[in-house]
Amino acid sequence: MVHESLAATHAIVTLDVALPGVVWGWIITMNMWAKSIGTGVIFMLFYLLKKYPTEAASYRFPVTVVSVVFIHIFLLFTVIDLHQMFRFWHIFFHPHFTSAITVGAWMATLFVGLLFLLLYASFIKKDNALFDKVLLWTTVLAIPVTLYTAALMAQATARELWQMPTESAQMILAATLSGSATILIMDTFMNKLSDAAKRDMGIILAFSALSAFVLYMAELVFGPMKAEEVAAVLQYVTNGGEYQTMFWIGQVTAFIVPFVLVTLSIVNKNQNILKLAAVFAVCGLWVVKHVWLVIPQLLSMS
Repeated sequence: MVHESLAATHAIVTLDVALPGVVWGWIITMNMWAKSIGTGVIFMLFYLLKKYPTEAASYRFPVTVVSVVFIHIFLLFTVIDLHQMFRFWHIFFHPHFTSAITVGAWMATLFVGLLFLLLYASFIKKDNALFDKVLLWTTVLAIPVTLYTAALMAQATARELWQMPTESAQMILAATLSGSATILIMDTFMNKLSDAAKRDMGIILAFSALSAFVLYMAELVFGPMKAEEVAAVLQYVTNGGEYQTMFWIGQVTAFIVPFVLVTLSIVNKNQNILKLAAVFAVCGLWVVKHVWLVIPQLLSMS
C-alpha cells in the first residue's frame, strides 16, 4: 500500500503490513537440521580423536565429507529462503554486522573454508598433524556457527517463545544429539569404533536427548507464566491444537525413544540398539525443530 510519494526524490514511502501465515517454514527447518548435523559431527570427531586417536584415525576424511555435505545443504536452504537470493553477495560486499544473518554468513563461510582445508589435509596431503591443528579451530568455530540461528530467531519481533538463552542451549544440544547419532550411523558401515567409543557416543546421545527434552518441557510448563503470547502459542501443542500430535511425535521420537534405547544398550551391552536410537534421533530432530519453528508464527501479531 503506497502511503506517500515524493516527486523530488522519486522515493516511495509504504506502510508496514503484517505478513499473514507462516513465513519461516520447512525450508528453515531443513536449514537448522542440516546445520546441526554439519557442526555436530565435527564436535564428535574432535572428541573421538582426543580419546580414541588410533581407532578414530580412519574417520578423519569421511566425517569431514559428511560435514561438508550437510553444511552445504544448510547454505543451500539459507540462500533459497532469501527473498532476493541473487543479491546474497551484498552480505559480503555491503555487510551490516548488526544482523545475525550477516554474522552467521561470514562465520559459515570461514567454517566451510576450514572444512575444505581439512579435506586437503586428510585426502591429498595425508598429514594428520595438520588435520588435527585445523580441526581444533574448526571445532571452535563450529560453536558460533551452530548458535547463530538462535540469535537470528531471538531477533524476531514479538516472538517470546524464541528466547536467546534457551534457544542457544537447544542448538548446542541438537548438534551433539545429531552429531553422535550420525557417527553411530556411519559406524554401521565402517565398523571401526570399539565398543567403548560407541558407548561414549551413546552416552552423549542420551544426555543430549534428556537435556533437550527437559528444556522443552520447562518451556511448556513455565513459559505461559512469563508472557500471554507464549501461553497462546503453546495452545497449539497442549490443548488439542493444530500441532499437538506432531509436537509429541517429535519429542518421543527424538528424545524419549533414543534415551530409552541407549539405556537398554548399556544395560544389556548390546551395541546394535545404538544404531536404532541414532536413526530415531536424527529423524525426530527434524520434527521437533519444525514444530518449534512454526507454532509462534501461527499467532496473529495484530
